[in-house]
Amino acid sequence: MKKLIGISCLLLMGLSLQVGAYDENELKKVLETRDCPNCDLSEANLEKANLAEANLWGAHLIGAELWGANLTKANLKGAQLYGVNLIAAKLTKVNLTKANLIDASLTKANLSGVNLEWANMTRTNLSGANLTGANLEKVDNFDTANTTNTKFCRTIMPDGSMNNSGC
Repeated sequence: MKKLIGISCLLLMGLSLQVGAYDENELKKVLETRDCPNCDLSEANLEKANLAEANLWGAHLIGAELWGANLTKANLKGAQLYGVNLIAAKLTKVNLTKANLIDASLTKANLSGVNLEWANMTRTNLSGANLTGANLEKVDNFDTANTTNTKFCRTIMPDGSMNNSGC
């Protein structure tokens, strides 16, 4: 009985260590090849990573640190990005269609030309972000992107206007 309890405890500890953590092999793969669709990069430190033209379609980046990362022309369609820190990130021409950006910080991020159709941006912080030319389907009213409680403070909107709501 003691052996069974001991083995059970070890198994539970091993499983609990993996919950919510990124896969080391997938992190290495994305940094080397920039091609990692459906990767689990949750909580990975990708600060200042050069992920230009990366294929991260459907990737799990929940809680990842992407501060200052270069995601120019990256494919993040369907990616899970909630709780992500994208402060000062460069995301030009990124595809974030249907991306989950709940509670993400996109402060001062350059989102020029980004496709945000159907993105869930609930409680996202877009303070100081540049959305010039971003595709939000109908850019005047965010018809497809969910911007419930999104913070727009000194945010440059797709049409070039300044949005100071939430300041």
